[in-house]
Amino acid sequence: MERFYQLLQFMDLSVTTSVTKQCGASKLPEHVSLEEGALLEPLAVAVQVCKRGKLSLGIKVLVCGAGSIGLNSMMVAKAGGASVTITDISESRLAKAKEMGADAIFHVTSQYSRETADKIMKLSGFSDLTIECTGVESSVGAGIWATKPGGSYTQVGYGNAEVNFPIVAVGIREIDIYGVFRYANCYPLALSLVASGAVDVKSLVTHRFPLKEAIKAFEAGTGIKVIIECDK
Repeated sequence: MERFYQLLQFMDLSVTTSVTKQCGASKLPEHVSLEEGALLEPLAVAVQVCKRGKLSLGIKVLVCGAGSIGLNSMMVAKAGGASVTITDISESRLAKAKEMGADAIFHVTSQYSRETADKIMKLSGFSDLTIECTGVESSVGAGIWATKPGGSYTQVGYGNAEVNFPIVAVGIREIDIYGVFRYANCYPLALSLVASGAVDVKSLVTHRFPLKEAIKAFEAGTGIKVIIECDK
């Protein structure tokens, strides 16, 4: 039960107290800032993604979507010894991904998933593990088409409740599909990645605002992570 406390909202809530007592809290080391602590939550999602997808040394990872979860997933995969190709429709986000260490970036311009997948594979080949972070139907399809036979595909992005995807390709290629919802017991590992310097969550911060300009922070639509500095 403790492994799946993120699913409690779908279960008998009478178990909540006994489970959450064991979840605990993680103490920040002195050299880890409160700002870095505030950025651990999306990193914990990325840890869960990579655990579910069975990340291993030396594999090729395709990340679909260069938002917060996509970039965090890229950093965790890189820390785990993988090479990462990341896609997005935003060139500025792809530039950020490249700055943060992506091995290859791909600008998505087509709504046709097979066409997109073919171009991705020309760039970096089949992926051993695909991490889909958008929930967009065309991206879901492209991610599946770009996954190698016997590879793994993780779905962490959510859009429409139902989408069409190439199910025959999944079956013929024997692709393993894993759903991801939040995280379970991933904070300690996320914190260790930050504390050791293996992952730089501060690189995700694109905007900072003093507390008196908090409204502007919520209007910073192009940001990845926006910090409101309460001491200013």
